[in-house]
Amino acid sequence: MTPDNSKEPAAAQPPPSEGRSDRSAWNWLLVVPVVVPLLTLFYNSDTPRLGGFPAFYWIQLAFIPLGVACTVVVYQMTKKRG
Repeated sequence: MTPDNSKEPAAAQPPPSEGRSDRSAWNWLLVVPVVVPLLTLFYNSDTPRLGGFPAFYWIQLAFIPLGVACTVVVYQMTKKRG
């Protein structure tokens, strides 16, 4: 019997390094909506009131559009074009 000299299948090649990279300085902007609400010493007060709500509550509600705005900016600046 003679040994089988057929070629073995080639090993899987790693994907090219030109793939998507999520490393962008814009991603640091996502830290803002996480850190700012934790700084309660800046908005822990009763006045000014807005529509009868103490400042603590309406400022926290204002953090929602802040988070949305930061997310939209990061998405627009980091999405793949082309």
